[in-house]
Amino acid sequence: ALAYGSLVLMALLPIFFGALRSVSCAKSKNSSEMPETITSRDAARFPIVASCTLLGLYLFFKIFSQEYINLLLSMYFFVLGILALSHTISPMMNRFFPANFPNKQYQLLFTQGSGETKEEIVNYEFDTKDLVCLAMSSVVGVWYLLRKHWIANNLFGLAFSLNGVELLHLNNVSTGCILLGGLFIYDVFWVFGTNVMVTVAKSFEAPIKLVFPQDLLEKGLEADNFAMLGLGDIVIPGIFIALLLRFDISLKKNTHTYFYTSFVAYIFGLGLTIFIMHIFKHAQPALLYLVPACIGFPLLVALAKGEVTEMFSYESSAEILPHTPRLTHFPTVSGSPASLADSMQQKLSCPRRRRQQSPSAM
Repeated sequence: ALAYGSLVLMALLPIFFGALRSVSCAKSKNSSEMPETITSRDAARFPIVASCTLLGLYLFFKIFSQEYINLLLSMYFFVLGILALSHTISPMMNRFFPANFPNKQYQLLFTQGSGETKEEIVNYEFDTKDLVCLAMSSVVGVWYLLRKHWIANNLFGLAFSLNGVELLHLNNVSTGCILLGGLFIYDVFWVFGTNVMVTVAKSFEAPIKLVFPQDLLEKGLEADNFAMLGLGDIVIPGIFIALLLRFDISLKKNTHTYFYTSFVAYIFGLGLTIFIMHIFKHAQPALLYLVPACIGFPLLVALAKGEVTEMFSYESSAEILPHTPRLTHFPTVSGSPASLADSMQQKLSCPRRRRQQSPSAM
């Protein structure tokens, strides 16, 4: 009860706070924090790409030494984990810095070409406070790299999950249904049809899952019998729940009915997963229970309120501000700031008859 209750609580944190931060992220003026929009084509291809990746990892673990593969992956996730954790704690740490803290601004700029063909590849702005957060995150990274402790693993896992929910946006509910439906089949097949998913999850020593020891009360912090929950079971439903929060806000009714409904649906689905797993004593694909709950509960509410048409016609991408460039391959930005400014100036100087076009045409 302690282990699985803690897993449920840890899963809810990145979904709740990631959804809240996704609202402000959608309207961010900072290109380094702009969300990546998942289209219906991306959603349809995602289960295929995930299946190929999973099978590839399985074959790697069967052919090559598990020790060397995990060493390489540990270094990779060491760097990613530090960056993700730093980005996660930065807004909270800003409250603890004194007002007279010497905060200097920095910019990391990477360009391609020269002259008129010069293009920005990376344009990342940060300050001294961000460097302090990066140093603190590095301590956790070294701890994870040396000890592989489950607390360090969970800190990185929570950071990955929160960043995923915050920065990955579904463009509409239909795309969300395609993505969740495809991964529903993916999860069921690879867990029940083969031993691939379970084998990779147990062999993969990387913060791609949240873990909590079931023998914590007997062995303390050095416990080693873990219950686990994959990050995909958090991020995938989480970005759908975040989409419903933005839909709630677009209705301008000062209520978050669909967000809270889907949030409760997630708790119900995850609780049902744990219950079934306890009854049958076998690993369960969490999306088997999460997908019907997270889609079905809000859809029933929409049917009761007569807002099904509004739900499926809602476009999340419309929330991005007109002066904010859309990213298609984050973090690459095509075009220099000067060309972007010229383009926007031309749009602003168009005749009145051109500005009366429909929003979709614009």
